[in-house]
Amino acid sequence: MEQVDAVVIGAGVVGLAIARALAMAGREVLVLEAAGQIGTETSSRNSEVIHAGIYYPTGSLKARSCVAGKHLLYDYCAAHGVPHRRCGKLIVAASEAQRATLEQIRAKAAANGVGDLRSLERADVRAIEPEVECVAALLSPSTGIIDSHGLMLAYRGDAEDHGAMIAFHAPVTGGAVVEGGIELAVGGDEPLRLRAQCVVNSAGLHAPAVARMLEGLPPELVPPSYLCKGNYYTLSGARPFSHLVYPVPEEAGLGIHVTIDLAGQVRFGPDVEWIEHIDYDVDPGRAAGFYQAIRQYYPGLKDGAIEPGYAGIRPKIVPKGTQAADFVIQGPREHGVPGLVNLFAIESPGLTSSLVLAQEVAGALGHAVSRAA
Repeated sequence: MEQVDAVVIGAGVVGLAIARALAMAGREVLVLEAAGQIGTETSSRNSEVIHAGIYYPTGSLKARSCVAGKHLLYDYCAAHGVPHRRCGKLIVAASEAQRATLEQIRAKAAANGVGDLRSLERADVRAIEPEVECVAALLSPSTGIIDSHGLMLAYRGDAEDHGAMIAFHAPVTGGAVVEGGIELAVGGDEPLRLRAQCVVNSAGLHAPAVARMLEGLPPELVPPSYLCKGNYYTLSGARPFSHLVYPVPEEAGLGIHVTIDLAGQVRFGPDVEWIEHIDYDVDPGRAAGFYQAIRQYYPGLKDGAIEPGYAGIRPKIVPKGTQAADFVIQGPREHGVPGLVNLFAIESPGLTSSLVLAQEVAGALGHAVSRAA
């Protein structure tokens, strides 16, 4: 049986950040990735936004890790040459009745430590985004965009420079808590068994399933898994926005908003549906709902101007109609298994929070990681 010090399951953006942190703390790290390359699911199917930390419940791990994480991430990108831009975000009110909601958002942001939001009137918005229609808005100058694949490559490079290794086509098919560590069964072309002193389950959509495979982990501590699919459409032709544009949030989420990538491509989404099985197809028939929602703040959208883009799936642990769960970092203190950390419900703002989440995991395993790392 192969012996290894630390195993990280999943080579998405958070898994790679964790592998980096553990390797830089002196651990011998092996990353097991079921796919053939890094970041093939949630990490490559998102809006590539560096979030400010505005909406999340005050005191939650999401809020804390996002606000701290964006500062670390901007510094990291600048130091490592990862393409990014502080483009800013507008949160727009479509009616006078929504002004009060803008003030509530501003108060929540301030409570979370985001004190740079600016109130704008319609004329102010039109001066910076002539195509946007609204009665008022909030400007978040610390929201930005990033090349998510470039970030993952940088994390991978740091991890490998400190001795970490990645095994691709290496799905975890079983495991058990044993004396002195955790044994894992690994499938693929050359199946094997590993014994590790510590294991970090950062398998994203598959994290609950991986946790349920581990004999000796109390099954009642593994949450259920739900799949929430977000469909995105792209704008053809003109690129009329320089900022991200979000409507005032709805009860079900943040609504269909504008994101842009570093090349200027405009994307609208997400249109949300709850699904039973992983499926990344975007139904062209959902376009009608997009037009109606988008024209509330972008009335100049022409018929036929948007087309199916891509879909992403969020790893939910609570069902539709309930408040979104906080990030869950479940370590030995929670489940009593030495050397094991499970990460559940790591959805947005997981990319923004990735460096902080890596520090949290290292801390759960008893390793101090520099805030600058």
